[in-house]
Parts: sequence; structure tokens; C-alpha cells
Amino acid sequence: MQKYSNQPNFKEFTNSKQEVIYYTGNPNLQILDKLSKGCGDLWHSSFEQGYKNAFSDIIYFAAVFFWYVKDFDGLNECVSWRVNPNAFAIRKEVWEQLQGFDQDFKNLNLAALDFGFNLLKNHGGIPLYSKGLYEETLTECLCFSSYEVQLFFRKNFKIDHAIYRNFRKGFWKVNEWCNLIIVAQKYQTRNAHQSLLPRELKDINGTPTVTYIIPTMLRQEFTLSLLNDLKHQTYLPSQVIVVDATPIEQRKEHLYQPKDYPFELLVLWQTTKGSCRARNEAIELCTSDYIIFGDDDIRFFPDFIENHIKLLQAYNAVACNGLDIRADHQQQNLEDLQNKINQLGAKRWKVGASNNFSNANSCVRREFVQQLVGNDINYDGGYGEDGDFGLSLTKIGATVLHNPFSVNLHLKPTQGGYRFWGSEAKVLGKKRKSQPWELDTPVKRVRPVPSPTVMYQLYKHFGEEERTEYFYKYFLKQLFKKGMLQMPLQILKLPYKILQFRKSEFYAKKLIAIGKRTK
Repeated sequence: MQKYSNQPNFKEFTNSKQEVIYYTGNPNLQILDKLSKGCGDLWHSSFEQGYKNAFSDIIYFAAVFFWYVKDFDGLNECVSWRVNPNAFAIRKEVWEQLQGFDQDFKNLNLAALDFGFNLLKNHGGIPLYSKGLYEETLTECLCFSSYEVQLFFRKNFKIDHAIYRNFRKGFWKVNEWCNLIIVAQKYQTRNAHQSLLPRELKDINGTPTVTYIIPTMLRQEFTLSLLNDLKHQTYLPSQVIVVDATPIEQRKEHLYQPKDYPFELLVLWQTTKGSCRARNEAIELCTSDYIIFGDDDIRFFPDFIENHIKLLQAYNAVACNGLDIRADHQQQNLEDLQNKINQLGAKRWKVGASNNFSNANSCVRREFVQQLVGNDINYDGGYGEDGDFGLSLTKIGATVLHNPFSVNLHLKPTQGGYRFWGSEAKVLGKKRKSQPWELDTPVKRVRPVPSPTVMYQLYKHFGEEERTEYFYKYFLKQLFKKGMLQMPLQILKLPYKILQFRKSEFYAKKLIAIGKRTK
């Protein structure tokens, strides 16, 4: 009996760097050569071939927790895992390392979607849509049977997500439950995921300049420690900008001595409020090729900046997140950081397109920061500004990489920082101090939960369908978070929690109405 195979019949292309690229269909080889010198591992033009936003059931897993749940609009190049098996190209070494499509999928289209999804989410690979790489516009039927969808969910997610999907699709649909039981008995969820090996980091090409931005408040001693780490970098920043919002009566201006550092040190005493405003005020003074954003409570090794630049050059990319490791307590040091890195072992070495962004440790080419006109100050006083900035970069076509080479220890002291004044959001009554997101409608008896700035991000970047699934998942978590014994009590609390949720939506919509602000 002949064994089933869903593997494509590849042709080979050797690019100008003598790397072998596998491909199906008829790509423009000149464009493919250019793309293969960039950060991608797989390329396609599937948006024009009927694959854009294919396999919409992914929303029952991802909701708003995955940047790539929906494909982006209006871009010539962007991250997309929705691969057309009849028209894509991939690095030979990547295909061989991941051993091709999963043979359990008999539907070739679903096998390709499964491969692209895992390449992006689990293997540290970078699948890219590229307009014009393929001229084909033939569309295929991308209708998947109930069994096939259940197989995808079983292979990739915990069974909870498949159960949730069945309820949302219609709990009375017996066929869905039967197929779920069949695939659950026959197949296992993938647990171990092999990550692609990072590319070799070579010596820095040229002399790119770097500005390091530090917003700080009530943490001057921590900032001095960070400046000392910057002072001992193997690749020095040309400019460091400290924006200090410590109140006048508590600040010690003499602590910052520019003459003590081998780079230009600019210190701004912030009179406005908020870390987003602080970063924007610093961005206006930046003169370098790259901007590194960092919190005031981190420590890192001497090769931290060097590895940021090396990684971006190795992948021909414009933005990356470093590896952020939380300390056990604020007295830990670089020796503790090394021990934590050793404990990670091989799990550390994953690059790929990131699904998050951290203002504690990130590096971005300045022109892309300027293209966004800085941070959205609607987030000041709340949460979510990091994710907003990273997702905004992605939506203009930048691929944000994860950088395992530039590691920081995040001390997270219990006092100080910009959350100090934002903590008033939890206070009600006359003692409450108004938060920026309240605008002209102060919070009274009902405190909005989740944070209105988190809700603002959902309205800013996602559609109604994704927000609906967030709503259901949010309240399911509320019901089950304290176990079955506490569920009756959680049900009694549910009407008030829904009221808090709607109040958060109220403020989010007001922020949407005024739009992004940078000053």
C-alpha cells in the first residue's frame, strides 16, 4: 500500500549568497533573491490567492492575545502564517529542520496553514507575505470540514480551546462533539517544539550610533546602576537620555554627572506626567541610528548593546525585543542573571517574529520610531503601552524580532516608578486622583475593570469579532479562576463585573474618539 504524502514537489533556487531556497509555483526569482537576504524564512503572496484571514476559527484560540490572528491591510510586506502550499518559498535548511508538513493532515491547504502557524508561533521562524513575489491570483476553496478543524485544534492547543470553540459555534451541534472525541482519542497535542537555530552573529558592520532612553521616577539609585552598566558596554551608546520625573522635593540633581560617562548624557527633569510622554520627550532629542528603550530598574552584561545591533544586522531587521528575565528580589545582580540564563538552557535560543514588545528592553531603528511619531500618551496612567508600540510597528510592516542574545535582569522594586502615580486608579471616592484616561468624566462609584487603556488597545487594533471572543474568555476565566466551590459566589458577582467591563469600554471609546496623541 502506497504511503500517503502531502509534501510539495519543490524546485530549487540558489540565491546570490549561495543559499538554497525551495519553492513551489512560479515566483519572481529576482524578488525572491532580495527577500532571502532579509529576516524571513518563508515567503508567499497568498493574500491575492484567497488565503488572507483563512482559517477564521483561529479566533477561538487567539482572540486578541495573538498579534497575527488577522492579516494586516495595506502592506507590501508583513508577517503572515497563512501559506498557500502551491505558491510559497522557504529556506531549504528550515524545511529540512522542521521535516515538512504534518502527515496527519490529508488536506494540503490545512497542512500548509498548520506549518505556517507553527513556524511563527512555536519554532522561531518568520513567514512573510510579499506582494508581487507571485503573480498567480487563482483562488482555491478553503472550506474545512469539522473533522479537519478539530484535528488542527487537537494538534496545536489544549483541549479547552476546542471545547470553547464547540460552545461558541453551537453546543447543540452533535457532529462537532463527535469529531472532537474522535481526534482526541486518535491524536496527541504537540508539546515539544523544536526552535530554529539563531543565525550567526558577526562583527558589527560600520559604526551605527545608538541612543539609550531611560524614563525614571523615584528611582535615582537604580538609574545610576543602569548608567554604570552602560558605561562598561563593549559597544558604547553615543547618547543616553534620562527623563527623570522625581518630584523636586525628593530629587538629587547632583547624582547625574555627565563628565563621568564616555557618552553624551542628557538629563531632562520631567514636568509632565507619564512614561509615554517621557519617552516622547527623549525621542525628540535622539540623533542616533538606533534607539534602545529601557526601564530604570534593569541590569545587563557588557555585550548588551553590541548584541542588539549584531542581531538586527544578521537578520537585516529594524526592531527587536531583548530577553527580559525577572529577578527574585531587587538585590540580585549580574551573577544571579547568569545563573538564571544557565537554567534556561537551550530554551533560550529562539529568535523569530515576536508577539509582544517590551519597553524594558527593545531596540528600534530611529526612522521607524519617527514614523509612529513616538508613543501613544493615551496609555499614561494605565497599561498596555508596550504592546501598542510593538503592534503598531508590525502594522507598518516592521518585523519585531525576539533577541535571546541581549538579556536583562528586571529588578522590579516595590516602590517608585511611573506606576506610583497610576496606582490611584484603584482608589474610589474623594481621595481618588483623576487619571489621564478619565478625560472629562471622572470615575465615581464603579471602577472600570480591566484597565480602560487595555480596552482601548482592543478597540484600536482589533475588530468586533475579536473583542467579542475576548469578552467571553474574560468572564469564563472570572467564573473558573477560584475553582468549582467558589463558582456560585462568582456567578453572584457577575452582574457587577459586567458593569465594570462596560465602564472600561466606555472610557476606551472616548479615547478612540480623540485618537492617538503623542503630546
